[in-house]
Amino acid sequence: MNEQLKYMTGKVAKGLMTRREFVGRAAALGVTAAVANTMLANSAAAETPKRGGMIKIGSSGGESTNTQDPALVASEAPLNNTRAWGEPLVEVDENGEIDFRMAESVEASADAKQWVFKIRKGIPFSNGKDMTPDDVLKTMQRHSNEDSKSGALGIMKGIAGMKVDGDNFIVDLETANADLPFLMADYHLMIQPGGGMEDPGAAIGTGAYTLEIDEPGVRHAFKRRDDYWDSENRGWADEIEQLILNDATARTAALQSGQVHAINRVDPKVAALLDRAPNLSVKSVAGRGHYVFIAHKDTAPFDNNDVMLALKYAINREEMVDKILRGYGSIGNDMPINAAYPLFDETIPQREHSIEKAAEHYKKSGHDGSPIILRVSDGAFPGAVDAAALFQQSAQAAGIPLEIKREPNDGYWSEVWNVQPFCASYWGGRPVQDQMYSTAYLSTADWNDTRWKRPEFDAMLNAAKAELDNAKRKEIYSKMGRMLNEEGGLILPMFNDFVMGVSNNLGGWIDDPNSSMMNNKAHIKCWLKDA
Repeated sequence: MNEQLKYMTGKVAKGLMTRREFVGRAAALGVTAAVANTMLANSAAAETPKRGGMIKIGSSGGESTNTQDPALVASEAPLNNTRAWGEPLVEVDENGEIDFRMAESVEASADAKQWVFKIRKGIPFSNGKDMTPDDVLKTMQRHSNEDSKSGALGIMKGIAGMKVDGDNFIVDLETANADLPFLMADYHLMIQPGGGMEDPGAAIGTGAYTLEIDEPGVRHAFKRRDDYWDSENRGWADEIEQLILNDATARTAALQSGQVHAINRVDPKVAALLDRAPNLSVKSVAGRGHYVFIAHKDTAPFDNNDVMLALKYAINREEMVDKILRGYGSIGNDMPINAAYPLFDETIPQREHSIEKAAEHYKKSGHDGSPIILRVSDGAFPGAVDAAALFQQSAQAAGIPLEIKREPNDGYWSEVWNVQPFCASYWGGRPVQDQMYSTAYLSTADWNDTRWKRPEFDAMLNAAKAELDNAKRKEIYSKMGRMLNEEGGLILPMFNDFVMGVSNNLGGWIDDPNSSMMNNKAHIKCWLKDA
């Protein structure tokens, strides 16, 4: 109940719920009107936003090869950038509900095969031109094009046609999909003038800020727009700056010294100590994020399923959660879905660590004993190098010749991930199973980083989209999860909490399970208390 009341007081503070509505809903929870009004008064005093100043964040996941093209966003730092200057049709809020951005409403046909998004009027791009439904259409067309290399390509595959009719952007699907609005919240789908077809990296969008300094791998600076359409909810700071700090020690030091107001990816090894520092707090949010080792199923030796099963049985999940996450997470099961997802099947058996079974499958595989090279970097996820070392030890105990090759942070997401056949990586997860599977496991998805290409899996994914009966849909997702668990190239030892360090001078913080740093919007939704 406390969390629900906190959520409702936040809605009142943002003008999204009236005082009368709050008192009425609080009464339904057993809270008297007098207490409810006191809560509102206290909340208003504590959470009144302030304008001004510069918010600085320190981020990992930035590289010299980064661009501002939202289609190519593959890590947190470039995502923070595009969140500053751009917005999609819709977003998913911290409670899993649709938050309308460039669309002001959406309606579906009775069979969920046609979706009509009503596009807002009078919303200016940062170049002064008004955003139109045609810009929305062209944006979606660009991300549907194979040449765009968009990370959203997988979720666009089920679209049969798109068109504009007056103020409406209309999507016709090949098969029904009750989750389509959640797919349109994909962070690659920032609405750009002309769809961004002429200059996708121009950083022109409808967001609260304009890009002033762009030094990939070093820093990015932004200035607040005076003409931003939603200034009562976002864009409190006059300026924001993102410093690229891929080294965990450097990030932590920057927060402790006051150089930045918030950092992502706090190393779990220092989280408890950092939380005791004056004027700081550590925020930990459980969700759908996962730390993984990914193998290309179309490349030897990973095309041999006994090799994959040997590696999966060899990894010690409990040890990794204890030693790498320090309890800030939970064990994984070689599928990207956990209990944070709707329609999760809790009856899927948990794979246990077994040196005996690992050795059995490795012997059965007939592998020639040559080194199996796992590429890893500190930037892959906090503790990735240590996790790889633990993996190597347990694999060697089973007679598996796992060899670790350490790669530089800079260039990891462009030269190693989704390029090399076996590497460490991470995923932030997605709001619904359809989006997670469509983005990374559909045969034709550009971000299919395990090269998992199974027509029967694709068919089940399409069947799940079309199934409006949740019980039947859950059954389909269960079969998909079991198939990935047994035959996929994903080794998922742990679901990570999002662990972040935040200055006590930063107001408006909300725990958001969708991704780190308030779903990568802390810099645009928070404010400085001393501004």
